[in-house]
Amino acid sequence: MRDPDVRELVRMWISGWAVSRGSAEPVERPWGWSIDVGAPVGEVGRHVLPEPTEAEVRKLAETVTAPTTWLKLFAEDDTVRPWLDERWRLDAPGFLMSVPLTAGRPGAPAGYTVTSWERGGVLRVLVRTEDGHLAARGQAGLAGPVAVPDQITTAPGHRRRGLGALVMRTLQSAAYERGARTGVLVGTPEGQALYTALGWTTHAPMASLVLEPANPGAQRRA
Repeated sequence: MRDPDVRELVRMWISGWAVSRGSAEPVERPWGWSIDVGAPVGEVGRHVLPEPTEAEVRKLAETVTAPTTWLKLFAEDDTVRPWLDERWRLDAPGFLMSVPLTAGRPGAPAGYTVTSWERGGVLRVLVRTEDGHLAARGQAGLAGPVAVPDQITTAPGHRRRGLGALVMRTLQSAAYERGARTGVLVGTPEGQALYTALGWTTHAPMASLVLEPANPGAQRRA
């Protein structure tokens, strides 16, 4: 069942995501928002539709000609895939999630150190081994009372040690210290399990589709 406030949660998500990625300010449209991203590989821009309809998606897709333009549609993959032709590649699904933020930074497990800082509205957390090797990292875009965790990763040799949870809890606490009270994100299927265990609530699925280049090569969005 969809949350009745999905549109507002999506607005909160893109406000912090734009800060995290350094994109242009989201532009409001009748059906949602457009964002100029300009990533050198993988994403020139995106259109975000919190409550997509077939007519809106088909009409919008007809206007898109730039490869690596993404559609972020808050609906099930199986629902929206038939609305678009083969030029549009369906990517992995996402899940819109939120959590009330609280204070209290966790300690690092033995053998690791945690560093956090903020610059330009972006919080960053770095977990390293005692000899300085990268173990895990993540960041969050701050947008007033909202924090949007983003790009949470753990190095292969350091997984299943609670470091992803450490990064998330540190980001959440640091965001709270800076005045944010709600965390919002779109998680991968793998991330959803971690975030659920940390108290996050899932509100809606998100389908992601990208307009493929005429000559598909190595351009893929990380």
